[in-house]
Amino acid sequence: MRIAFHSPIKPPDHPVPSGDRLMARLLIRALRLGGAEVDVVSEFRSFRREPPRDGLAGLLDEAGREIERTAASWRRAGPPDLFFAYHPYYKAPDLIGPELARRFSIPYVTAESSYSSQRDAGGWAEMQAHVRAALEAAAVNICMTARDREGLAANVALARTAMLAPFIDAAPYLAHPPRPEPGRLVTVAMMRPGDKLDSYRMLAAALATVDRPDWSLSVIGDGSARGEVEAMFSGFAPGRIVWHGELGEPAVASELAQGSLYVWPGCGEAYGLAYLEAQAAGLPVVAQAIAGVPSVVIGGRTGILTQAGDVEAFAAAIRRLLSSPDERLGLAANARGFATGERSLAAASSRLVSIITEFAGVTV
Repeated sequence: MRIAFHSPIKPPDHPVPSGDRLMARLLIRALRLGGAEVDVVSEFRSFRREPPRDGLAGLLDEAGREIERTAASWRRAGPPDLFFAYHPYYKAPDLIGPELARRFSIPYVTAESSYSSQRDAGGWAEMQAHVRAALEAAAVNICMTARDREGLAANVALARTAMLAPFIDAAPYLAHPPRPEPGRLVTVAMMRPGDKLDSYRMLAAALATVDRPDWSLSVIGDGSARGEVEAMFSGFAPGRIVWHGELGEPAVASELAQGSLYVWPGCGEAYGLAYLEAQAAGLPVVAQAIAGVPSVVIGGRTGILTQAGDVEAFAAAIRRLLSSPDERLGLAANARGFATGERSLAAASSRLVSIITEFAGVTV
């Protein structure tokens, strides 16, 4: 099967790392593992950080040119068997896939789409209309969290949905046997305004109440808000906080293998692949039961999930696992098994092929 893959938020080869880019790449790998030939059909980005002030005319013109370019190519070489759009949402609707699928009579599939009627306000209504139309046209919309599936069911009654749990390629993390250093906490997150900064702020506030002498925090990540993040942790004793900056995946895997606990509040996280990576490395997680986090961390089994916004509960969970090595070890074993088994690339590939075969009526 030939699949045309498109990510309107950012192409999979975009230079800026992010969870979106990583999941786009993982989906491509999962499809290829299942036997499909996958081509990134376009690098056209519909993403807009703010609502277009003058409407969508310019953006739609650009999309129209991309449709004609792609259509001409398909007429020469033959069309693919399926169009697969990753992560269309109100800031980045898919403006090329539905039309190309219609013209060439091929199934259209989305993954990690989202829709909330609240976004109809604030200048986003026109973008939202294109998201809705695509969702209704899709043979299936693959949801990665119950939260997104519920949002589609509540707002787009005609949208057909199926579930695919978030997943990772665990191989880089399995390559490093866990060698946890007592009291070593780890977090991996970009440093940017918004939810990430909120999580760093909550983490700093919680750690300020963890008065044990034997903990340290390794921070892996960088970004435009690094100065603000470092200022949040400036009151801690020298040596408590170790700043690693941005690291490549092999170095991240090595650092995680030396940790004993992964701590990240997860404010506003769609789900957070870093949680799965940490668990694959053998770290139990302390996070909030918020947004999509419960889809990647199983409270009581692979970590502790605390009530959203409760800084003291978050701190208490950290203190508890620092003081309970047997409980930490049990959660660590569960976490590694969960991330490397249930949420593996191979498991996701099998599920993805099954969904496409069932809903799109084509065989990978």
